[in-house]
Amino acid sequence: MQIVLRTDVSGLGKKGDVLDVADGYARNYLVPRGLAIKADKGAAGQAAVMRRSRDVKDARERGAAEEVATRLVPKVITLSSRAGGEGRLFGSVTTTDVAEAVLAQTGIELDRRKLHIDEPIREVGTHRVTVRLHADVEFPVTVEVSAS
Repeated sequence: MQIVLRTDVSGLGKKGDVLDVADGYARNYLVPRGLAIKADKGAAGQAAVMRRSRDVKDARERGAAEEVATRLVPKVITLSSRAGGEGRLFGSVTTTDVAEAVLAQTGIELDRRKLHIDEPIREVGTHRVTVRLHADVEFPVTVEVSAS
């Protein structure tokens, strides 16, 4: 059965995509939950409108993410945390700590789930935190951790 997705469905497709799926999957899951509609001539035009709006929204989000990246990449975010004599922290610096420091120092609000730390930050020094704001926009933020 051919369907048009009304929303993004994980593992299946994005809003406005015209797909062939099993009849039972469409009839029993996708259509009753409002995730898709059965494809016909009118739905094909509606799918084109959905794809255009999705592309415009995606371009707008990508532009905003690139702007944030150009503002954050040259900055060094400083954090202070309790540490022992050898530079080992009591605990670790988390993505929430980094997001709060970015907000306080630059005024840019980042979602902690968009930040990725390869290894837990448990030592004083300079570290890189990867930020992925968009599927195509990923950039590093330099974090300087000092002992307090």
